[in-house]
Amino acid sequence: MKYIKYLVLLLVAAFVFPTAVFAEGEEVISADNRVKVYFFRGEGCPHCADAETWFDSIQESYGSKFTIVDYETWYNEDNANLMQEVAKVRGETADGVPYIVIGDKSWSGFAEGTMTDEILAQIDSLYSTDVSERYDVMAYVDGTAKTEEKKGNDVLALIVVLIVVGGICFGIYKARNTVSE
Repeated sequence: MKYIKYLVLLLVAAFVFPTAVFAEGEEVISADNRVKVYFFRGEGCPHCADAETWFDSIQESYGSKFTIVDYETWYNEDNANLMQEVAKVRGETADGVPYIVIGDKSWSGFAEGTMTDEILAQIDSLYSTDVSERYDVMAYVDGTAKTEEKKGNDVLALIVVLIVVGGICFGIYKARNTVSE
């Protein structure tokens, strides 16, 4: 009878402790808190050049808050396909450049004024959000987000299995105690 108690304790320890350590290790995602600005552009596009100039002009005041992830799409077919995939994930069509994606918002074309105010507000908003909580469209394009969701389901399945195994062990223990009395 004592062995069953030890077996249950051993099973619980074997399954719970490694998951707790794994979950704790995932909390540290990145030391870089900068917001990713996905910038799809065309070489020679005047609107893209205007956007690049504007992003350069805000480097002094906002440069520590964001980083540009640049994709030239006119001469790079892979980048053009990636832009279409990003737009598809977002439920949009990317008909032209520049196509700018920051978190869960995007802009097609470029014009200073309201658009640049919205971009700055989005950068500020995401910068104040924990890195692990930010929406990143590329995680959905490359499948990382789906994998993370699957990991959560795996942990839930493991917990259910542990409860079932614990219940079976407890049932066996109670049955043996009832028979021996």
